Amino acid sequence: MPTAKRTTAAKRAVRKRPAKRKPNRKGGRRFFFSMLLILVFALVYYFFGVDIQSRLGIRFGGTAAIALEDNEILVSFLDVGQGDSIVVRSNNHAILIDGGEHAQRNVVLRYLRDAGVRRLDYVVATHPHSDHIGGLVTVLRQLDVGRVIMPYVTHSTNTFLRFLDVIENNNIPVMFPQPGDTIQAGIINFTILGPPSPHPGPSGNLNNASVILRLEHGQNSFLFTGDAERELEYWLVNNVANLSATVLNVGHHGSRTSSTEAFLDAVNPRAAVISLGADNIYGHPHREVMDRLNARGIIIYRTDQLGTIRMITDGQRIDLLR
Repeated sequence: MPTAKRTTAAKRAVRKRPAKRKPNRKGGRRFFFSMLLILVFALVYYFFGVDIQSRLGIRFGGTAAIALEDNEILVSFLDVGQGDSIVVRSNNHAILIDGGEHAQRNVVLRYLRDAGVRRLDYVVATHPHSDHIGGLVTVLRQLDVGRVIMPYVTHSTNTFLRFLDVIENNNIPVMFPQPGDTIQAGIINFTILGPPSPHPGPSGNLNNASVILRLEHGQNSFLFTGDAERELEYWLVNNVANLSATVLNVGHHGSRTSSTEAFLDAVNPRAAVISLGADNIYGHPHREVMDRLNARGIIIYRTDQLGTIRMITDGQRIDLLR
């Protein structure tokens, strides 16, 4: 093809080529703002999820030593790995429920001291297993304790024997509670819901000897269940008039042996806290329990994911402290 014709053909091809589109700045801006909106929603859900789905609120800041108003109660689910330890305190009273394993003793003691707690009105040992009483030995030695509450059962482990020794050596009064008993320390009011004596299920299963406590403050309530399994849960459902709670401390670290359908229906919590260790050998929390909680729209908080979980209530609302 002659040069002139090749040039003309090339010019025609260029003219027919689609023009370059100008950048769609509006589309880019829409994408940017969409992603920003998603990010904001994710952050709001993370920090305010309880408020959105359960009408619980959030309060930022504060440490273990947060100053409480006269009408406020702070419930702290301590991160003690695969175990349980809960501190309930007002501005001048404190109660400790369990203390995790012995290896976690300094975690519990440090939290109490940082919170300014020098005296515990009550120490509750829900049952004799080491992941609940191991850390209590050091606490009982180091702090002034008004009374120990524990079920009327025994165990043959060295941990339990040390626990009994420190109680005896420090002359600490012991209370073996019965369903219907009450515990009061200022504005902190507990009702003992269980266990009965003898406890339900096989006699050797000490999980079902767990002391069950219900904290009520105004319109809000917390239910603490130790390692209660299905037999004790069934007994509670059939024998306790009011099991309802705003916040449930999930039994037995989220094991499938606990948190039965009937029990969750009776408690009907808005939020649930599971105390457990990351990548624990038991596989807690079990999928069946998570499914049952999620199916009811219950907001779940886990110490293996969030660390120590603190909730403060004035009787009208509950705030999750961050």
